[in-house]
Amino acid sequence: MHWLGRHRVLILSFICIFWTGLIFVGHFFPDTPFLSAPWRGEQSFEDLLRREGRKTPAPHDFVFLGIDQSTLQLPPLTGEEIANNRAFQLITEHPFPWSRQIWALLLDRLFGAGARLVMFDILFNPPNDGDPAFHAALDRYRDKVVVGANFDMENAAQAVTPNNTLIPPPQLLDDRVGFVNFWPDPIDGKIRAVTYRVTDRELADLPPHPSEEIYESLSARALAKIGHANDVPPDFHGHMIRFTALDAFEPRALYEIFDPKFWHANYADGAFFKDKIVMVGPSAQVLHDFFDTPMSPTTFGPALHLQAMAAAMSHDFLKPTAPNIGLALVGAAGLLACSLIVFLRKPLLCLGAVVAITAAYLGAARLFYDRTGLLLLTVPVLSALLLSGSFSLGFEYVLERLEKLRTRRTLERYVSKNLVKEVLDNPDSYYSSLRGVRVPVTILFSDLVGFTTLSEKADPEALVAQLNEYLTRMTSVVFSNGGTLDKFIGDAIMAVWGNVRSLGTAQDAKNCVRAALGMRRELRQLNQKWREQGRMGLGMGIGINQGEVIVGNIGSHERMDPTVIGDAVNLASRLEGLTRIYGVDILVGASAAELARDEVHLRSVARVQVKGKIKPVDVFTFVGVRNEEVDPEFLKWLDTYEEGLEKFRTRDFTEAKILFSRFLEFYPDDLLAKMYLDRALKYEQAPPDEAWDAVEVFKSK
Repeated sequence: MHWLGRHRVLILSFICIFWTGLIFVGHFFPDTPFLSAPWRGEQSFEDLLRREGRKTPAPHDFVFLGIDQSTLQLPPLTGEEIANNRAFQLITEHPFPWSRQIWALLLDRLFGAGARLVMFDILFNPPNDGDPAFHAALDRYRDKVVVGANFDMENAAQAVTPNNTLIPPPQLLDDRVGFVNFWPDPIDGKIRAVTYRVTDRELADLPPHPSEEIYESLSARALAKIGHANDVPPDFHGHMIRFTALDAFEPRALYEIFDPKFWHANYADGAFFKDKIVMVGPSAQVLHDFFDTPMSPTTFGPALHLQAMAAAMSHDFLKPTAPNIGLALVGAAGLLACSLIVFLRKPLLCLGAVVAITAAYLGAARLFYDRTGLLLLTVPVLSALLLSGSFSLGFEYVLERLEKLRTRRTLERYVSKNLVKEVLDNPDSYYSSLRGVRVPVTILFSDLVGFTTLSEKADPEALVAQLNEYLTRMTSVVFSNGGTLDKFIGDAIMAVWGNVRSLGTAQDAKNCVRAALGMRRELRQLNQKWREQGRMGLGMGIGINQGEVIVGNIGSHERMDPTVIGDAVNLASRLEGLTRIYGVDILVGASAAELARDEVHLRSVARVQVKGKIKPVDVFTFVGVRNEEVDPEFLKWLDTYEEGLEKFRTRDFTEAKILFSRFLEFYPDDLLAKMYLDRALKYEQAPPDEAWDAVEVFKSK
């Protein structure tokens, strides 16, 4: 871990270089799985911009007359309506494609209404009985009409043009003919770009030549006829267009033009078409003239030509980010991510900065798209930023966790585990509590009996090892029961429950009691082990008290000690000292005993007034835990002892003598019963004065 910390900058730099390098690899090897995903995702992001960003304004004078399903089938008409309408007769005579005479009728009707231009996204190649009439109309309106041709790309780019009857060859050089092809993206088949001009050699995949012939698209021919020839890009490349809104060129049913009712109601007897550019083409799904674009998978071909014209008239073409600039942006993103993590250091601040930069870059991408038509490289750039940033933050997090773990383990050698946890996990709340606050806690003092005498005789090295083993086992019990190790005082231990984090007054007291009983068990096991090793066993005294104390940082400016102070602490210390006098290993004050009564069997010891206290307190010791095996006979005779103590305190010394004697018949070595029997005998002969209240007063600690 120290190595990681020392080489932090180097490792962070490597992480950023690694992920940025992978993004570069995906650019140069686009077929590589996973690595090319950011570059493939760029196309999806650009399509999102096309859908959500600014649209090319739709010219108000563009009209799309669609050969829709209603036109193909015609609504129910009367015989008279059909008989009086030549167009309806041609539609009903045989299925689409109809006699081309109908297109001559359409041109006469539209131009008679004042239309500016009529475009046909229809191929008029096979001969048709209406060709002469349509040919005449095309000649008559030659400056105001454009028809479609097509390059069959699956058949060596063979041209499908209007037949010779309609327009004499070479048709593709006639300004009334334009190709209707859109070349889709080879990756996903979507139409994103428009080619306005191609050459014959380009179609044959041959190098340019001065004698090559130039063919223009349907939209380019139409733009030239309405005076916008200069808006058509002069080159032979595909140009990405900014699309209009999806519903900009909704098709109108073609048959309505020939129906007097609709011609009057919807088109004001033709006034609607005054100066309009009219596109005529399929809009029925069954005719399959639709394309997949970023805007919709079913964009009608005729509408797409109108979009191409609108983009050219508005000069709304999109520009990709130059490859070198794109790679520079990817590298800069990786460098920026590395710099943020290296210099800011704070993970949350770094995360916020990365998120803010990401949002700002997305906003810039949208702004560039809307204002300039630049498709700012985004997904690979943000991939480099986010991958480098997230993995660098991950490394920083791991490094921080390892450092915190190292700090925690180091501190736990000197400070209680739960105190360390609280300081590291909730430093603000912990430090605020150290200014001083009154809280109810349970305090435990433990000390070895006769250790000072033992230390004068024992080998120092062996004694220290034995003491460390003892303290290790005891503090482990304290920690396992949620206690805070307040301090070591030589061979003594002071532990507190409820000062760092309380589980409730009663639960804190019970945890302290469990710790005391655990320390009793641990010492028995240690003594057995030491005696087997030929070493001397140790005795221990434990004092427990519960009460309100002041929790805070106590000390000088040079050294502070988070601890507890108050009468409750002093009483716990005094009770530990009294264990020698009463011959028990644990003494507990009345308040702590009451809180833990439902978990342990208690035995009354005395009513004492320790040094520094005015009021006496009842103290108890523990027989054992209620849910563990305790000698039922002892518990039975313990009632006799308790009754004897009660008689003793009410000055019935004769009855007390009898009860203590009865208890000692079964437990002759019990020190407490012996002590009270001796006192009962003494007071029976020489009763104490009337002020006696069975309280033992201790003038020294």
